[in-house]
Amino acid sequence: MKQNIIILAIIVIGLALLPGGCGQGYQNSWLYPQDIESVYVEMFDIVGFRRGYEFELTNAVCKMIESQTPYKIVSDRGRADSILSGNLGITTGVLAGDPYTGRALENESLVTVRVTWKNLKTGQLLLENKEVYASSTYSKQMGQTVDYSIDRSVNEAARKVVELMQTPW
Repeated sequence: MKQNIIILAIIVIGLALLPGGCGQGYQNSWLYPQDIESVYVEMFDIVGFRRGYEFELTNAVCKMIESQTPYKIVSDRGRADSILSGNLGITTGVLAGDPYTGRALENESLVTVRVTWKNLKTGQLLLENKEVYASSTYSKQMGQTVDYSIDRSVNEAARKVVELMQTPW
């Protein structure tokens, strides 16, 4: 009886070590395309009336590419392996209001970024009009401003743009 349990345990351990099953969704390769070494980031266009945030988004995307990817940001388009471009839209709204006075108690900013990434060596579009969204809340009663909320949303959107640059699984 004890011998049967030992043999059964060995079989179970052996089957657990075999490849397959759960391990099929994983890969042992780079997160980012390897044929690219440098990225030229165009200034993002802004859709709407809130100006200045396109500079913040472009700056945040450049910093995150430099810190989280193997790519270098170059300032000369002619020396880049790829080009990243896109546009930015910002909307704000009221999440909660005071039922007696009608004043907004909690507001929200929503940032929408549409991005395109092109490999200049091959002409292949790595990302074509992919959208990312980021939102943040703010409350004037707590001393927060719409600018505070949009800044947070822009930084979150920049992080999501860099995540889009990863090779799909």
